[in-house]
Amino acid sequence: MKHNFLIFLLFIAGSSMAQDPPGNFSLNEAIAFALENNYSAVNADRDIIAAKKQKWETIAAGLPQIDGAISYQNQLKQPVSQIPAEFFDGGEPGTFVPIVFGQAQQATAVATLTQKIFDGSYIVGVQATKTFLDYSANNKEKTLLDIRKAVTEAYGNVLLAQESISIFEKNITNLEKNLFETTKIHENGLGDEESVEQLQITLSSVDNQLKNAVRLKKITLQMLNLVMGNAIDSPTKLTEDLDKLTQEQLEPGLLETQFNIENNVDFKLANNLNEQRYFEWKLAKSRALPTLNAFVNYGSSAFADNFNFLDSNQKWFDFSILGFDLNIPLFSSGKRSASTARAKIAFEKTKTQLTEAEEQIRLQLESAKSNYIMAIEQYETFKENLALAERIEKKNQIKYFEGIASSFELRQAQTQLYDAQQGFLQSMVEVINNKVGLETILNSGEISLGVEK
Repeated sequence: MKHNFLIFLLFIAGSSMAQDPPGNFSLNEAIAFALENNYSAVNADRDIIAAKKQKWETIAAGLPQIDGAISYQNQLKQPVSQIPAEFFDGGEPGTFVPIVFGQAQQATAVATLTQKIFDGSYIVGVQATKTFLDYSANNKEKTLLDIRKAVTEAYGNVLLAQESISIFEKNITNLEKNLFETTKIHENGLGDEESVEQLQITLSSVDNQLKNAVRLKKITLQMLNLVMGNAIDSPTKLTEDLDKLTQEQLEPGLLETQFNIENNVDFKLANNLNEQRYFEWKLAKSRALPTLNAFVNYGSSAFADNFNFLDSNQKWFDFSILGFDLNIPLFSSGKRSASTARAKIAFEKTKTQLTEAEEQIRLQLESAKSNYIMAIEQYETFKENLALAERIEKKNQIKYFEGIASSFELRQAQTQLYDAQQGFLQSMVEVINNKVGLETILNSGEISLGVEK
């Protein structure tokens, strides 16, 4: 039993060690992390919560409302009324007697219930809440798609910098070996000084490129941390290999994906704007309709010469009112008509803009497909060119040390190789970036964005 328990503990420890440590990310893991922690993603979640609260705020405006009020008055100088003297016994006709009515202090407490019965603008407002919620959800979806695209591009740039460093270090090692051998040959009187100088120039140039690549790696990693929602100096490590990641992005079948424009987030947002203008037009028309509200209140008042309203023997007098308010718009000198006409024009404009947006999206799709095809073709071309440049450089090295080729020819072959290396690395990044760009338009990415509707 004890032996089995020890095996179990070793198994758990081994499983823990097999997992990637915190801070290690594949591309998909980096995207998933960013969708939860990116600053814009966090605020997009808050926007949806705020939209839901606004929806209830709009609905609640048409539900019963109860307000309470307490008032206190102290007439420091009470108004005087004059009463004809003949109203009193022995009063002389034509004269008046000054009299003060009521008591100096008064307290009132009242509660009022109000209820909308009919209000066209309220009805339109409630209808428009769905559009506002849809807009918030679509805006979050666009935010997450942009984050996914930004993380993919930043991740590829970090891998590009890492691969560049590796290649530059390898090139420097080869150059240092060539320079050492050439220097020895020159010292033995079998070679010219120019050959040594040519190699020194090449080595110095590649060394500067290496230093720049090291700096770029730090910057690109900081950019990746930023879009992921990490502190920029977090010790993030990438578990992907640029070549392997590129192979995974070579998916010509993506070009045959059926495009449904209603899935495109930019089209959804343009349609939301169209719906918003439609409801604004309906709202303008609704202002010509009457509104009907009901209210009922219940309250109590007390009167006294001194402030003793909190005494238990203070008399309070109850009152209650039931009423209706009917407001009928009759004449506005054409103001409502002009407002409605302006709202209709705005609605007609957004319908045109929606058609334009649809055509622009279709054009973007064709452009994204073309860019993706070109990226794949360039990748294949640069891959072949790199293999050729490596063979040419190797042949020129052999010829150079055999005395057949000049140092100039060797340097030319080396420069051609270095250009081919960087072109090949850049072509891999272009494949990755153009694929995610196409997926963003198609909205066909495999990663769930988790957007609530």
